[in-house]
Amino acid sequence: MKLPFFEPRPPWLGGDLQTVRNMIVRPVARLTDWPQEQLAFEQQDGDCLLGTLGRGSPESTRPLGVLLHGLTGSEDSLYVRNTTHYFLKHGWDILRLNHRGAGPSGVFCRQSYHAGRSEDLRAVLGQLREKLPNLKERGVFLMGYSLGANMALKFLGEGDFPLPVRFAISVSAPIDLMQTQQAIMKPRNRIYHRYLLDCMRREVLASAQPEEVKDRRRLKQLKSVWEFDDTLTAPRNGFRGAEDYYRQNSALGYLPRIDVPTLMMHAADDPWIPGGLYEEGNWRENPALTVYMPASGGHVGFHGRDSMVPWHDRSALAFAQAMQNEIA
Repeated sequence: MKLPFFEPRPPWLGGDLQTVRNMIVRPVARLTDWPQEQLAFEQQDGDCLLGTLGRGSPESTRPLGVLLHGLTGSEDSLYVRNTTHYFLKHGWDILRLNHRGAGPSGVFCRQSYHAGRSEDLRAVLGQLREKLPNLKERGVFLMGYSLGANMALKFLGEGDFPLPVRFAISVSAPIDLMQTQQAIMKPRNRIYHRYLLDCMRREVLASAQPEEVKDRRRLKQLKSVWEFDDTLTAPRNGFRGAEDYYRQNSALGYLPRIDVPTLMMHAADDPWIPGGLYEEGNWRENPALTVYMPASGGHVGFHGRDSMVPWHDRSALAFAQAMQNEIA
């Protein structure tokens, strides 16, 4: 399958400008032209995840797209809304899922998401089977960005799907969490690092997590994402520390086991995730995986010269249409 060619659109040249372009321009993706419905997914421990279902076509027989946002994101992250708008416009139904403790899910969750919390995705798909009975025939497709992409890839490698997963799409996945962490902590990334850490603190404070976790003084003392994960994320989720958490939840070890057709897109100049991760390992021999790595595109950027629609969205739709043609 041939994807659209990617060439960066001036003045957004280089990985950094590709990454921050949306923060500077602040484009708007309006979704009000299509019916929207909020869905709630209760978890066994009492937490509740929320998502918004948009219907691109009445009585659709295509797989439902489930979008998984990245670190400190939500269903309203611009990259999620952009993809939703593009797919709805072409007649696909899309569920924008908020991870545990993220966005509007925050006030209903005493626990938080992490890069490998695939059991939440499994529970959501199980409940979707009951909420939308025709999904047993239609199935779903997964599209994850950054942390959400790592979660989706891990889920695919684990198997045990409550609903048929027809295909999947990964954008800028940190498939090795340790190497990603080391990259984000480099001096050249200090502004990104500070921004992410501030967003992680705000996300905790906006949630229903226990007061000892929401201790402002304690959160302020955490000076890096590593410390945040080592002090909060890892122990609260049963890991021995940040290193153990990264090792057990990196998608890299699950890629050889994926047997669902999966498109993986990553930019060689992503300032957060080393492009070399995508050039190594025998997982590339897996025929279910299709890897595209343009020289540029940044982190979930891919702002191309020939269209205002991000390249990863145009490529995702082309892949989805090709997969649907095979199913039909």
